[in-house]
Amino acid sequence: MIKILWHDGVGMSLYMKRLEAGKFIWPVSQNGSAVAFSSARLGYLPEGIDWRNPRWTRRPANAG
Repeated sequence: MIKILWHDGVGMSLYMKRLEAGKFIWPVSQNGSAVAFSSARLGYLPEGIDWRNPRWTRRPANAG
């Protein structure tokens, strides 16, 4: 499960996501510092897409 706390300058939102299969690909921080996300990388993270090589980590079992 991943929880994302988002502040847009007006208010805060909490987003939670749990993957049924696969895993979240989390970037490694250097020297214990904070990790900065681009909007594209942040979009990949909750879907379980590896941001280093943007492909599905697991193909959907059902389509349409």
